[in-house]
Amino acid sequence: MPQLPDDLDAVAVRTWCSLALEALGRERAEIDAINVYPIADGDTGTNLYLTVESAAAAVEAVFAAHETGATAPATADAVRAMAHGALIGARGNSGTILAQLLRGMAGVLADGGDAAHLRLALTRAAAAARQAVAHPVEGTVLTVATAAAEAAQGDERELRAVVSAAYERARAALAKTPEQLAVLGRAGVVDAGGRGLVAVLGALVEAVTGQAPVRGPRTGSGKAAAPVDGGSVVGLPVGGVPVDGLAAVEGPLDCPEDLDGGGPAFEVIYLLEARDEQVYRLRARLDALGDSLVVVGGDGLWHVHVHVDDAGAAVEAGVEAGRPYRIRITHFATESGHDVRVQAEPAQRAVVVVVPGDGLAGLCTEAGATTVIARPGEPPASGELVDAIRRAHAREVVLLPNDAALRHTAAAAAEQARTEGVRVALVPTRAAVQGIAALAVHEPDRGFDEDVVAMTAAAGATRYAELAVAERQSWTMAGICQAGDILGLIDGDVAVIGADVPATARTVLDRMLAAGGELVTLVLGEDVPDTLADALEEHVREGYLAVDTVVYRGGHQRAPLLIGVE
Repeated sequence: MPQLPDDLDAVAVRTWCSLALEALGRERAEIDAINVYPIADGDTGTNLYLTVESAAAAVEAVFAAHETGATAPATADAVRAMAHGALIGARGNSGTILAQLLRGMAGVLADGGDAAHLRLALTRAAAAARQAVAHPVEGTVLTVATAAAEAAQGDERELRAVVSAAYERARAALAKTPEQLAVLGRAGVVDAGGRGLVAVLGALVEAVTGQAPVRGPRTGSGKAAAPVDGGSVVGLPVGGVPVDGLAAVEGPLDCPEDLDGGGPAFEVIYLLEARDEQVYRLRARLDALGDSLVVVGGDGLWHVHVHVDDAGAAVEAGVEAGRPYRIRITHFATESGHDVRVQAEPAQRAVVVVVPGDGLAGLCTEAGATTVIARPGEPPASGELVDAIRRAHAREVVLLPNDAALRHTAAAAAEQARTEGVRVALVPTRAAVQGIAALAVHEPDRGFDEDVVAMTAAAGATRYAELAVAERQSWTMAGICQAGDILGLIDGDVAVIGADVPATARTVLDRMLAAGGELVTLVLGEDVPDTLADALEEHVREGYLAVDTVVYRGGHQRAPLLIGVE
């Protein structure tokens, strides 16, 4: 039996994230099904799952990057990764609030994981979540978070007792949410977002104590109960379409009846790089534009969620405040009081491609592909890839992950999409230049299998390389590098160590072209001058007859230069 932690260290945080993801995976459909507040989109369980998936992936990346393997990473690194992963992967009201709760906890747990720190962490988390919501309402996840914090503050025992007390009080608070919010009482369900938080806290109990807690809310009545594991939804209105269960809504919510019809037409979500003072003004502007406003984050990176009628104005407000990206706009059409997505007839075939920068995203979009941008340090989660497959809106989809590290993530996304009736083929591209080669031979008019084979062959015939800057002294396949050295990686392994980008790039090209080739693809990073591309084109032209060169601007990407040879 594994040793139980005396405090919440990095290993315990990792375990917590894993168990929380499992718990939300089990309960996702049921949480979606009891979603009756405030917008009828039936995705609170899914949003929470995807948010925790992103948090867990970020923690796993910290462990994977830990060099010695003899000891675990620092607790501070693990909790900060958890909070950052949740922030960049947050979905909907529910996920956005959960991201802020985790961020509030991480700010305290980075300094220590004992009982005293956990008590303070839960208190800070509950306060931070309320501050993030434009107009807090009781009977929601905010109420459940506050109850957990109050229970923790009132318990002076050791860590395991504190987490258990917080969980039990959260369950009790969840059971009372139908009494606090009339729309829940009429439907006979508890708050969906609150139920998701109880699942996350239950995972924390299991991570600390080694024992799974009792599932579901504490309640003595059947109708007001959320279903427990394996149970059914009691009191769910017949034909009712579940909705998001968080309190991130402004307006006269003392009378939830007003929510039964109408409402803003669009959900707008984006990440925002901006200064604090700009965000304060952004909050005020978005608050005037719509409702369901939640803005979470800090230290220059924010997650913005709002429901509005004018989606363009919401995005423009973000542009004025800073640099918005990962913008997602969902259109709601109200029919009979229920929100449904407006869909055209699906296309026969589409390509979904992961790209490392805005420049390649534009190139692939022009070629007809649906793109997902993988920004430095922010790999997409499987949920984001599933969303892209849905946006492609086709019966058949070819998925190009363009990163070996995304292989399992892409496979999970493909499997999920298949359960939704989409035929998905995963071409295991390991670099953006392989994706470009595959997209170049894509022909939607030929048979699906034939198209996939041609794209796979084109990707496989493309060798790939990239230049990177060494962050520290370390051993490589090419010898010892020093911090600041330019590394030339060919097919994922360091093959060249150089002093500057041009010389290293020429050496990499020479090694790749020694085995032959007909076409060189160069993808330049945002700060790389055009003169480098000109010099490398001339180098290829002078040294390798009949080899053509194409150059693309990749925009803001991790590597200053990507190279493909096919």
